[in-house]
Amino acid sequence: VANLGYAEARWLRPVYPGDTLRARSTVIGLKQNSSGKTGVVWVRSEGFNQADEMVMSFVRWVMVRKRDEAAPAPQTVVPELEKAVLASELIVPDGLSFAGYNTGLAGSSYLYSDYNIGEVIDHVDGVTLSEAEHMMATRLWQNTAKVHFDATARPDGARLIYGGHVISMARALSFNGLGNVQMLAAINGGAHANPCFAGDTLRAWSEVLDKAETRDPSVGALRLRLVAQKGSTPHLRGDDGKYHSDVLLDLDYWAFIPR
Repeated sequence: VANLGYAEARWLRPVYPGDTLRARSTVIGLKQNSSGKTGVVWVRSEGFNQADEMVMSFVRWVMVRKRDEAAPAPQTVVPELEKAVLASELIVPDGLSFAGYNTGLAGSSYLYSDYNIGEVIDHVDGVTLSEAEHMMATRLWQNTAKVHFDATARPDGARLIYGGHVISMARALSFNGLGNVQMLAAINGGAHANPCFAGDTLRAWSEVLDKAETRDPSVGALRLRLVAQKGSTPHLRGDDGKYHSDVLLDLDYWAFIPR
């Protein structure tokens, strides 16, 4: 039915054009929802290249329909997941170096040392999402869920925008303020907080949660929280602790940046 969240995502080896990838997923948790019609399934997915080398590993949890709503609920198993990938476990790809990085050509002067833990960055710009754009992108990602394409799949007749498209748009907006962040190193956790539909205008802000040096003296790592929202509310959560209805995405990740 829907992707709900992510954790422990690590990129282990670089991938190049011409590589052949395959994936394997293992169910690590189950929990029936209170409606009895659906449940949450946790899986750990691993990607391998043609040499059978693991190139990435991640956990996600998804909502799945129950085959027989009258059947007893399966035993609840909620996996214990790490709150964050340890900085010491971040893998700098062989050959990656930011020595001699040219901030003039990059168009942004801010490097690793310019960011402070606790700093919040408003990415300023907004993008209004359209039907054609999100459906085309979702097809390219090989997501064929009917709710993204078929206006009759939901009672309200609206096509749900795929969460991966929201992540992509928010990441693009984040370059205004994080212009020299070069690549994601890990995803610590993430949640699609509320549904998103065409016509919504997406805005984003980031918070610097942590910083770490890596084995390469030219490469630093920033732990960032990326929040995408519609509207202009500054609130992440309400008094009840739940996400504000304007919040679409809450993503916690590590990224590499020149030092």
